Amino acid sequence: MKILITKDTMSEIYLDAVRIRQKVFVHEQGVPANLEIDGNEAYSIHFVLYTDEDKPAATVRLLPLNEQTFKLQRMAVLKDYRGKNYGREIIAEAEAFAKQQHFKVIELGAQLTAQDFYQKLGYLPYDEVFQDAGIDHVHMKKKL
Repeated sequence: MKILITKDTMSEIYLDAVRIRQKVFVHEQGVPANLEIDGNEAYSIHFVLYTDEDKPAATVRLLPLNEQTFKLQRMAVLKDYRGKNYGREIIAEAEAFAKQQHFKVIELGAQLTAQDFYQKLGYLPYDEVFQDAGIDHVHMKKKL
């Protein structure tokens, strides 16, 4: 397993991230394709986890909100690779990157079905439930 990082939206790494996101969010969850790709792509740091067979399996992106806070977004693991701790691995890599860049906080909007997953990783819910792309989410954050 390896995790590669890019800001280059023309790179194969980024294109792998988009393919994973399309399968999970657009095809599985019914998120409109025009909402899945947004204006923050070029401002984000994209992470892709590759299996030992070099297959892209999971992705996440970090969007800087200010000099101390990243927003973790677009976390997705392909169906065939769920239950293998790839989600935890890629988030740990994103958190390590954020710490190396001297960021202090990571925020995210978790789908309600993923809230327990994020809480086990140390993220705490705050504020009220909100809708994003027709799916209930909760705001969460973690101090690094």
